This record gives sequence, C-alpha cells and structure tokens, in this order.
Amino acid sequence: MSSAVRAPADSAMVVGLGSAVRAELLADLGVRVLVEEAELTPKPALVDRRGGGAHQDMNLEMFRRSAHALRPTFEDLAARAYLCAPSRRLREDLAAIGRRGEKAMFAVTGGVNTHRGAIWALGLLTAGAAMAPPEASPTDITALAGRVAAFPDRYAPTGASHGSLAAVRYGVSGARGEARQGFPHVVSVALPALRGARRAGCSEEFARLDSLVALIAHVDDTCLLHRGGRSALRDAQSGARAVLDVGGTATAAGRRALRSLEAAMLAYNAAPGGSADLLAAALFLDALEDRVAADSIHEEVA
Repeated sequence: MSSAVRAPADSAMVVGLGSAVRAELLADLGVRVLVEEAELTPKPALVDRRGGGAHQDMNLEMFRRSAHALRPTFEDLAARAYLCAPSRRLREDLAAIGRRGEKAMFAVTGGVNTHRGAIWALGLLTAGAAMAPPEASPTDITALAGRVAAFPDRYAPTGASHGSLAAVRYGVSGARGEARQGFPHVVSVALPALRGARRAGCSEEFARLDSLVALIAHVDDTCLLHRGGRSALRDAQSGARAVLDVGGTATAAGRRALRSLEAAMLAYNAAPGGSADLLAAALFLDALEDRVAADSIHEEVA
C-alpha cells in the first residue's frame, strides 16, 4: 500500500491522539479552577472554607464533589470541539453535553445547583480552548467561545433559568450576553485585576480576591438581581468599589470593607454567584496562558 493511501489514516490517528491529550488537560484544569474558586476565602456571601455564605443548602465539600463530577463533561466538550470551527451543529452538540453535565452535578448534590452557571461559562471556554491552537491567547479563546455562543440551540429547554429571567426583567445581558460578547468582564476586568495585584506584590489569595471584587464592582450579576433586585446589585457594586478604593483585600482597610460588603449581601440573603463563575473562567484562562509560557521556555532551553 502506498504512503499516499496510508497518510489519511495516520493523520487521523495523530488528530485523535491530540484530541484526547488536549481534552484531558482541559478537563483537569476545569476541575482544578472550580475547586480553587470554591476554596478561596473569604468570599463575600459565597461558599468558601468558612461555610455556605448566603446559601443554607450548600457547603464546600458539596462544591468539591460537584466540580469533580463535571470532569467527564469538560473532557467531552473539549473532545467534541477539538480544532472545529464555530457552527450551529457544534453549539447544539456542546449544549447537549452541558445538559448531561447538569444531570451529573445534580446527582452528586442532591438536586442543588452548585455549578450550572460555571458549566455554561467554563464549558464554552473549554470548547474555545480546544478549538484554538495551544498557543492561543485568552482573547483568542474567548472570541471563539463567543462565536459558538451566538448560535441558537434548537433543542434548548423551554423553561427559563433564574438568571435568564432576571436578565430579562432588569434589562441586563446576563450570562448569555457575557458569553456572546466574548466574555469582556473576564478579559478586561478579572484578568487585569488578578495580574495587577500580583505585580503589586500581593499573595495569590489576595490577588484572586481582588479579581473577584473587581468583577462584583462591574458585573450586573443576575444572581444578586434574582435574590435582592436592583438594591442588592447596587449595594454590592458600591461595596466592591469601596474595597478597591482603599487598596484592595491585601490591606487592613480593604478587608474591613470586604466584611462590610459581605454583611450587606447577607442582609439580602444574596451572593454574587455570577461573578464567582467569571472568576473561575479567569483562573482557567490564566492557567492556560501560564502553561503556554512555560512550554515556550522549556522549548527554548531544550
């Protein structure tokens, strides 16, 4: 048999191997950042090492179980999207995988919604990272994810989520709008805040907290709108700006302001869950870019 005949099979084998390796890497990373986001402490009114915050039916161990239960979902999303171009068919296939992921989540949480928003945001970014070459920038990945999100899903459930209802009621873009626009708050708010805090000498914990606070200050978080209306959103955003105005969470004044922000959110029995999902998305993209940089250095040394 000639080499010309063998080439397609060989190429398919290489692509299949690359797909599997990339999917495993992205799935591991997706689980890791969800666990790291959950464990980050102290987050205002959110589940962390101290407890459930505004969520009486949630705790940290539940979030850990939920994150690990989603690993096959992230792997399947990455494998399906590997080196694909955005299309309606891809969008619908990814959505079907995501819905299976929701069932896996509910199975380990007893029906509690721990990560539905994260499945949407991080799932799209996992797919975007699989579609892009390994050296792609966060902006490249979010742009691809946004193009996928822009396609309609003919098989989407007819029932609206709390977040989508709040988005319509209050006239905000919500999680769907964030994705379709290419995750602007992740790229232009969360990542700059995270890296700026690191450059300023903050510990990783404080840098991540500052990134979360920056998101709360800028995002029209539908989790807050659903539970507390415009008043909760307004108080959250002004409270977050107060944390940043005094130097962020690495300062004593910033930590006092963070406690005040949390008290305000608990008074509404509300938590900035949408901002937490976007923080996990930012940690995912940040870790991917770090890996690309490390691989580049390794190649130069070799």
